[in-house]
Amino acid sequence: MISFSSVDLNALIMGFLWPLTRILGLLSVAPLFGNVSVPVTVKIGLGVLLAMIIAPTVPAVPGLDPVSLSGLLILIQQMLIGLALGFVMRIAFACIELAGELSGLTMGIGFASFFDPQTQGRSLAISQFFSLVMILMYLALNVHLTVLATLAESFATMPITDLPMNGRFFEQITQWGGRIFSTGVQLALPIVAALLITNVGLGVLARSAPQLNLFGIGFPVTLTVGFVMIAVATPYMGGPITRLFQDALETMQMMSAAPRLR
Repeated sequence: MISFSSVDLNALIMGFLWPLTRILGLLSVAPLFGNVSVPVTVKIGLGVLLAMIIAPTVPAVPGLDPVSLSGLLILIQQMLIGLALGFVMRIAFACIELAGELSGLTMGIGFASFFDPQTQGRSLAISQFFSLVMILMYLALNVHLTVLATLAESFATMPITDLPMNGRFFEQITQWGGRIFSTGVQLALPIVAALLITNVGLGVLARSAPQLNLFGIGFPVTLTVGFVMIAVATPYMGGPITRLFQDALETMQMMSAAPRLR
């Protein structure tokens, strides 16, 4: 007759619960998986399915009591790791959203804002258009599958232990967060530069012909130039967005390979 001791039962529970916690942490934040339009039951079901596949391949976990202080600390640690890995890819989407915000504000359509279910706030129409383009590339390049593969590899490079995480882990998140501003400005720079030249030309025109109604002709001209530049620049965003995805995946891999404190 097969019998289980309390130690064996705890090992089975922790061997499934701790990987599940890291997986659910990523699924709750990562783009596409963490969207609020995805039902919570679907996220939990996907997390349980992934945990059933990944858990048998996870290295041996510490034999601790799941309700002990050490066991709860490991549970919190796994949740933080999953959230951090998913947040890295979420920052990549924030870059393109910032580019859309800068472009829309420069065009003068700051009033054309809609509710964004991803951020639970309001964002400009241009920003949501860029986000849709990035989501389509996210799916077309199978980046969502690569994110799950990186998560599965993280259990080998960053095994489940009771050792605390190194400060280098959080430092990499901070450094990657700076890419929001640099990449967002670079993506919006062609549109903003064209609109700047347009506004300078309108200013010169207003000085040379004061009788012209600058407010009457300036807004349509600015909108036209902005939409033309968006149509011209959008096909060329494929390269920068692809490199942004690659950098995000590399950052996830470096974070999962960060050494632990001893």
